[in-house]
Amino acid sequence: MNSSTMTWDSHEAETRFSLSRWLPRRWYLHLVLIAGALVMIAPLLWMLTLSLKPARLTYSPPYLIPTTFEWSNYVQAWEAAPFARYYLNTAIMAGGVTLGQLLLGSLAAYAFARLTFPGRNLLFLAVLGTMMLPFQVLLIPSYLIVKDLGWLNSFSGLIIPRMVSAFGIFLLRQHYLSIPKELDEAALIDGASRFGVWWRIILPLSRPALATLAIFAFLFAWNDFLWPLIVTDKPDMRTIQLGLVMFQGRYGTNWTLLMAGTVTATVPTIIAFLLGQRQFIESIALSGVKE
Repeated sequence: MNSSTMTWDSHEAETRFSLSRWLPRRWYLHLVLIAGALVMIAPLLWMLTLSLKPARLTYSPPYLIPTTFEWSNYVQAWEAAPFARYYLNTAIMAGGVTLGQLLLGSLAAYAFARLTFPGRNLLFLAVLGTMMLPFQVLLIPSYLIVKDLGWLNSFSGLIIPRMVSAFGIFLLRQHYLSIPKELDEAALIDGASRFGVWWRIILPLSRPALATLAIFAFLFAWNDFLWPLIVTDKPDMRTIQLGLVMFQGRYGTNWTLLMAGTVTATVPTIIAFLLGQRQFIESIALSGVKE
């Protein structure tokens, strides 16, 4: 083997090494993930592009890349209805529902994970069974209860029936089971109460799970349409999702203004996810189902 052949082989080996260092080992999986991401982001790009078009170009290409920038659509959408009030109502409802699910869900999950009482497992199965009931089945009884309590067109009617979530209780219970019980026993020996153990030990160790539940609860409450539609009929109690319906007329829909309003309604949910993204990913990485 001559020196030129050895030089070429070493150069080829070096090229392969550099490529293997820059390319992922499972590059085909990354291609699949990129394709899936493009499919998921396409409706968002369509919404953004349509919100920046003039009304006369509503049905004209391009559909995914904005080429015109009619920022006045956002101003008109904001002025078409009292969206400031709608945003305030939605923020209050979403914040109340999120805080309620975190508080009540964490207390119930602590009882199911740490306390021993007769019928605990049966009661937990009953809580899980409620997840199999469609919301439409509970809609009329819930409405009648809210009506009898005088909570129609009020924040109490919007928030309180949504403050407990079987999913949140299940999620936090499974996380609490992964925390060693020796920590509870040590705190109890030192004189802490059950509430003190929950507050000082369990909650600080459950921040990823709590952040995950907070994201899910906030997104669900912010995007909720059916329940606010049922319990409110006054304009000053409408939420942002009900306000978007105002752009849909009897004979047509103003798509540019509707998409502009939808973009502004989507921004808070994106911000909420970005703020809790680290805790959310950490919860997925550390979570485990323990019987």
